[in-house]
Amino acid sequence: MRGVVVAGTASGVGKTVTTLAVCRALEREGYEVQPAKAGPDFIDPSHHAAIVGKPSRTLDPWLEGDDGMRRTYARGEGDICVVEGMMGLYDGDTSTARVAALLDLPVVLVADARAGMQSVAATAYGFRTYADRMGIDADVAGVIASRAHGGRHAEGIRDALPEELPYLGRIPPSDDLEIPERHLGLHLGDEAPLSDEALDAAADGIRADALAEVAREPDWDAEEVESGTRAEPVQATDSDCPTVAVARDEAFCFVYPSTLERLESLGTVSYFSPVAGDDLPDCDGVYLSGGYPERFAADLASSPTLSALADRAADGLPVFGECGGLMALTESLTTTDGDTHEMAGILPADVTMQERYQALDHVELRATDGTLTADAGETLRGHEFHYSSADPATDARFAFDVERGSGIDGREGLTEYRTLGTYAHVHPESGAFDRFVSRLTD
Repeated sequence: MRGVVVAGTASGVGKTVTTLAVCRALEREGYEVQPAKAGPDFIDPSHHAAIVGKPSRTLDPWLEGDDGMRRTYARGEGDICVVEGMMGLYDGDTSTARVAALLDLPVVLVADARAGMQSVAATAYGFRTYADRMGIDADVAGVIASRAHGGRHAEGIRDALPEELPYLGRIPPSDDLEIPERHLGLHLGDEAPLSDEALDAAADGIRADALAEVAREPDWDAEEVESGTRAEPVQATDSDCPTVAVARDEAFCFVYPSTLERLESLGTVSYFSPVAGDDLPDCDGVYLSGGYPERFAADLASSPTLSALADRAADGLPVFGECGGLMALTESLTTTDGDTHEMAGILPADVTMQERYQALDHVELRATDGTLTADAGETLRGHEFHYSSADPATDARFAFDVERGSGIDGREGLTEYRTLGTYAHVHPESGAFDRFVSRLTD
């Protein structure tokens, strides 16, 4: 599958809107598009899925390893994969430039053109040549001008670009192309989708055929990287097939598509909504993903689902919660308005929402004892980004030491009964979900 990385000169230049416009423009030309996101984000991919109608792949070498990231890419389906970058092209330890280089994909640079013409070209040329200084094989192969007017403005940018940096279009300045934000990032795609009219107008400015020519097939062997997978491809059978109950609603909406795919290959997945008060399905284990439990704390507090989950957890049912899932498994959740709501009460901690984020980093955890997602001594890599703080009981038990990241007071993985809650999100390429499902039949 050919691919291209849509990267920005900095955060806030309009990468997400540009990515959506590129996807729409390519689809209108008859290409089947596979969306993807560099980095551990859940929110931008929700916008991709709302526009393209298929899950967006998560591409992060820290979470998945280099070959694991390539496997995730190769498992996508389409003619062209459009990968939205993170932050500025060269920013961060696992930068968009590094992702592009590891995947052997060209970069289309999004440059904010609100107050420039020839300077936009100079900026883009600098980004192209800076790759050599950084020692990263990042191929900046084209430019899209964000928030650029038509006519002389667009023509000035196009004419100023050198031949090796083709002008691939523009995104017009428009209030209709602004996506509202909240803590953790933008509103989700199904909450604040761009209108078809606004997106079509943005897509009109993209030179889709020229962009499709820039996209290329990676020069690595998909079958070879698949053969080296840590999480071996499997398909569950009816015999001895564990059932995993997976929470899916507005409060539990941060989950990698690869995670659901992996769980469905390892067993039977039964979805339920704690916010709606669904009965806990008959299952061998429960997975609570991240999301926004703080927005639905009152609904969760009154939901019979959490009470049923607490009873089953006390009886030994394995339960794994990540970030928002961890929060729902604790004793209480206090919002920024000062309202305190009872949660499931399985894990001995109280959680309080803060005005500023409390952690934002890739993390590395080492299991102190065997737990649901790792054997003793095993390391897991993940990502944490949360606005809440957890106050654990003095006798609380933890499953992991934190070798990188914040966790909970330098530790991670609150555990009680056979329940595990972490602030860290992990990817199935880590093997964590294989380990979790294997524990269900122990």
